[in-house]
Amino acid sequence: MKQFLSFVRKEFHHIFRDVRTMMIIIGIPVAQILIIGFALSTDVKNVKMAVYDPSNDVSTRHIIQQLDASESFQFVQLLKTPEEADALFKADKINFAVIFSDRFNANLYHTGEASVQFLADASDPNSATVATAYATSIVAGYQQELMREMNIPVRIIPQTQMLHNPGMQSSYNFVPGLMGLILILICAMMTSIAIVREKETGTMEVLLTSPVKPVTIVIAKMTPYFILSWFILIVILLMSVFLLHVPITGNLIWLNVFSLIFIILSLALGLLISTLVNTQVAALLASGMGLMMPIMILSGMMFPIESMPVVLQWISSIVPARWFISGVRKVMIEGAGVSHIWTEMLILIGMAVAIITISLRNFKTRLE
Repeated sequence: MKQFLSFVRKEFHHIFRDVRTMMIIIGIPVAQILIIGFALSTDVKNVKMAVYDPSNDVSTRHIIQQLDASESFQFVQLLKTPEEADALFKADKINFAVIFSDRFNANLYHTGEASVQFLADASDPNSATVATAYATSIVAGYQQELMREMNIPVRIIPQTQMLHNPGMQSSYNFVPGLMGLILILICAMMTSIAIVREKETGTMEVLLTSPVKPVTIVIAKMTPYFILSWFILIVILLMSVFLLHVPITGNLIWLNVFSLIFIILSLALGLLISTLVNTQVAALLASGMGLMMPIMILSGMMFPIESMPVVLQWISSIVPARWFISGVRKVMIEGAGVSHIWTEMLILIGMAVAIITISLRNFKTRLE
């Protein structure tokens, strides 16, 4: 029994002495609980809202105040014309628009009826449905309040229009997310495992003794995977259009250019992982398990980023898939032009340059 206990104490000593093991045992579960616990929510919050209010009367102001006071909506801008909403939707400045009819309050008192239109970005069908339901509920509550005060029947008629996805098909939301997940996982895994395999077998040292520069070796290793990833991208797009019936409403060339930037970034992540680990199993775990949870939870693939706590929104900003998914939705689903994805494109380029620079420095330091 004493021998058994001595072995147990020895094992505990080794575990507590190894900082990496302690981080895996304690740190990862805590991080998962915090991230998943706060991010996994069906509530829709902070939906960016614009309002067109030509009458600007007591009733419309009251409804706008109630919408803005709700956690579900965040008032962004007052529209000068209803047509202005379309540009704001494409620029991703709003996700929801409220269009009041002319002489809204006067119509309520004289005819007993007035109308309000809700425009929702249905590229995320769940968020659009929930936001519309919240807004309809607020308008219905105000209608009941008026009926109690006036003692006459009044009716506010809400009209809903789902933009970009009138059929409310869930594939419109999931296809861009799956594109980001598949490309980054495959690219990172292929690159990291290929380079680590060379290190494990000792052939990398042989390559480094050749006259070829280390940068050339790295580029040569990544080029085949870049071409294969482009082929995978084409297959995904063809399956999306012909099997899932998700249309490409934007410019196909810019969609490819944007996706290739993301592929380069994903390959650079694989290169970075290969400089941090020494075995193929470790590379597989780091590129697979290490990237999958942040992409699925913090990229906007499954849950709206606006509904997350502010801290998680900040953290999501360093997840490359967030910017890729946002840009693909704009071009592929919303039909936006390249002028509307410059922000996402520049962020991905900046991330790619930073990761490649760090990776090459680590690569040369570790192998010389």
